[in-house]
Amino acid sequence: MVVDTVPSNSVQTLIPRYKNPLLSIDERVSDLISRMTLEEKAAQMICIWGQRKDMLFDEHGHLNTDRMKSCLKNGIGQIARISDTGGGQSARSMAELSNAIQKYFIEETRLGIPVIFHEECLHGLAGKEATSYPQPIGLASTFHPSLLEEIYSTIAEDTRCRGAHQALTPVVDVARDPRWGRVEETFGEDPFLVAQMGIAAVRGFQGDGTFKDQKHMIATLKHFAAHGEPESGMNCGTVNVSERVLRDTFLSTFREVLKNANALSVMASYNEIDGVSSHANPWLLKNVLRGEWGFKGFVVSDYYAITELHLREEAVSHAMASNKEEAALLALHAGVNIELPDPDCYSHVTRLVRTGRIQESVVDELVAPLLRYKFLMGLFDDPYVRPELIQIEKRLEEERPLALRAAQETVTLLKNEGKILPLDLLQYGTIAVVGPNADRKMLGGYSGEPKYYTTVLQGIREKVGKKANVLYSEGCKITVGGSWNEDPVIFPDPEDDRRMIREAVAVAQKADMVILVLGENEQTSREAWNKTHMGDRANLNLIGRQQELVDAVLATGKPVIALLFNGRPNSITSLQQHVPAILECWYLGQESGTAVADVLFGDVNPSGKLPISFPRSAGHLPCYYNYKPSARRGYLADDVTPLYPFGYGLSYTTFSFSHVKLDKATIKIHESTKVSVDVKNTGPRSGEEVVQMYIRDKFSSVTRPVKELRGFAKIHLHPGETKTVSISIKPEHLAFTDIQMTYTVEPGEFEIMIGNSSQDSDLQKILLTVEK
Repeated sequence: MVVDTVPSNSVQTLIPRYKNPLLSIDERVSDLISRMTLEEKAAQMICIWGQRKDMLFDEHGHLNTDRMKSCLKNGIGQIARISDTGGGQSARSMAELSNAIQKYFIEETRLGIPVIFHEECLHGLAGKEATSYPQPIGLASTFHPSLLEEIYSTIAEDTRCRGAHQALTPVVDVARDPRWGRVEETFGEDPFLVAQMGIAAVRGFQGDGTFKDQKHMIATLKHFAAHGEPESGMNCGTVNVSERVLRDTFLSTFREVLKNANALSVMASYNEIDGVSSHANPWLLKNVLRGEWGFKGFVVSDYYAITELHLREEAVSHAMASNKEEAALLALHAGVNIELPDPDCYSHVTRLVRTGRIQESVVDELVAPLLRYKFLMGLFDDPYVRPELIQIEKRLEEERPLALRAAQETVTLLKNEGKILPLDLLQYGTIAVVGPNADRKMLGGYSGEPKYYTTVLQGIREKVGKKANVLYSEGCKITVGGSWNEDPVIFPDPEDDRRMIREAVAVAQKADMVILVLGENEQTSREAWNKTHMGDRANLNLIGRQQELVDAVLATGKPVIALLFNGRPNSITSLQQHVPAILECWYLGQESGTAVADVLFGDVNPSGKLPISFPRSAGHLPCYYNYKPSARRGYLADDVTPLYPFGYGLSYTTFSFSHVKLDKATIKIHESTKVSVDVKNTGPRSGEEVVQMYIRDKFSSVTRPVKELRGFAKIHLHPGETKTVSISIKPEHLAFTDIQMTYTVEPGEFEIMIGNSSQDSDLQKILLTVEK
């Protein structure tokens, strides 16, 4: 055995090389692998979650080292979501539990290899005593990457101090079908926006990438790849796209985030592409991810996805493998480093090696990155956290302003006819707050249990105080119950709903103003993770009898404002036609009611922009803005445009754009330039505007979208103030996969469009010439 000599309390102590912190990580990994048995290597490639109760705890829920020694004598790669152990852990108890579990693996296994704990951190730690921020689709509405970096840095610090090391976040899927229930988890339909938000999230999670401050975590990009345009809008459905579209749309977000933020982990996607599941796709995980892009991190499976290569009756199956051993073999050859969340297929790894079906060297290659990042995280040298330092009450209070700011910037004003907003309390002495989402906790999927939460009704009542009388009626129900975790979806009785609608009308008739709070809930827009837990929809209209409620309230003749809470765009054509003011809120997190009230009464000027287009109906799909030139010829007797386009969002003030010019109007294919525009606040209030730059390659060797977002800037302007905004145009903003399948810039003319939404009427154009 090779050992090193290092001083310890002035006594010369012999330790293995892999335990010597003075050596490089590569040296330590190499030494450790050389000492590991095949069983110990295979153990690093599995995780436990549902099986924790049998492997870690006794029948009373207490940690049991005898069971651990029996079940986990060779160690384990990861343990999933200890935050939800025993029905949920407080911040301090989670830290104490992680230390106790870690202590076993450090002290009681032969080599003392520490474990990585991973958690869901989609918009806050999905656990108890954690701040809940807006869902990612809402955060994308802010068009504010530095805000996201701050949010995810805060989430990382909170989660890391509790003992976790890896976040299964961010989602950088491009959402191109609103029927899909996981739209809420994404940053929207545009690859450039998704990439910029993903870069910000990873930088927030990983910091400078050294992890020396013990405040950051490994980020996981998911779902690789093309998960966001499933066939029929059904979660995990087949993805049928060409390689060029795959590369320029769905792979580009991962490529850009890896290039600019160096995410250390990637999660393969459930879906298949061209007949091959991502978990069994060496072209995707080896050739592209590792070969072309140079990815050095590790690939985790999505939960139970390797099993689905064989058969998983409660969900979906690809039927590519005749048994679980075959499924493991496919995933190993594809390059999946670790199986989540429980031992199933990868429990056959040792047998596959011993029967000669796979070489142990392949296992070594897959295990090495798993160990490398345990060293990088400092887990071999300082594996424990300090529960006594956790001051959770102070942290939660300090994080509230950030959560509120994010919620305020998320709110998007879609319509404001007659400038009915912001509301003037001198005009409305009695306000009716009506609707199924008016007095309901709405956080969306993968949410924790925040200490604080303010409903819309509570927020409005707190805001107006004694200045107005606030009435309330639920109006109707969307579903009975409605929890994200509840599998069965129970729809309300129609007669009960219609009785509630009559009651709501009676309330509305007493009011001077009605605020309708509508949309979906956490059951009707969510991840459909099995056949009894659905969340994808064929119809995007307001669900249930909400439209009946709207029509009945409008019939009273009272002024009406509509607030929408949902995880996907709804088809709201009737609202758009008949309701004078509409606000899209998505899911705003724990400060929902406060943020909404701030916007409604003018303390905050809304600045959100849509990260995804709103279709007129499900029959108008797809309706994303960056379509190909031949894709929108038109419909018989119907409008082909979206109801509200990508990038759209109004303000309580107005802005003008002028003097668009290029720094250089002619450049070489390897050169850069800038476009600048003067933006003036021409209205009566201070406000924020998002300046958006789109590019179109006028003529190209393959068809290109009619426009693509390639830059944006969020600015604040006082009334009458003008700012000149410059946005860079770099070769990567002009590049695409050409006729030879080469990612390149072709010479020619490019339309540079700049304005405040993706619709043509909001854009000004200038021509850029690119030469060889």
